[in-house]
Amino acid sequence: MDSFDVKILACLQEDSRASFQEIGARVGLSMSACHKRSRALEERGVIQRYVAILSEEKVGLPTSVFVSVELKDQAEATLHDFEKAVIKSDQVLECNLMSGDSDYLLRVLCNGVEGYEAFHRSFLTKLPGVKRLQSRFGLRTVCRRNQIPVSAGLAPY
Repeated sequence: MDSFDVKILACLQEDSRASFQEIGARVGLSMSACHKRSRALEERGVIQRYVAILSEEKVGLPTSVFVSVELKDQAEATLHDFEKAVIKSDQVLECNLMSGDSDYLLRVLCNGVEGYEAFHRSFLTKLPGVKRLQSRFGLRTVCRRNQIPVSAGLAPY
């Protein structure tokens, strides 16, 4: 990737609905060159998809719960079964395999404490291989970024 690609990606992350003409004007390329580079970034898998970012609160899911999951063991089958099952819930926004005390960290969205309790009872406790769940409620989101700092990935360190 060169500096034009980085600028194009920054523009698309800011507004994925911007036209190639608008992006080209901002980065100093023609519309067709900008379009060609964007398509190449898509083909290489750098751009995975285009999405609308919604307000969690306005769609009725204002509560973020961070769930540490400890599994019964680290067997490949246990990890596979857990991951396959957790992917099925759209309330789990993120699932990360972790180092340290917990095996996984989940970010779950729900409509309050009662909603989380129902989700905990009906889904989380039924996940395969779970030994222990520890839940922490987010009180306030200080910052949330959806933009990846592409230029940091090009830094020589």
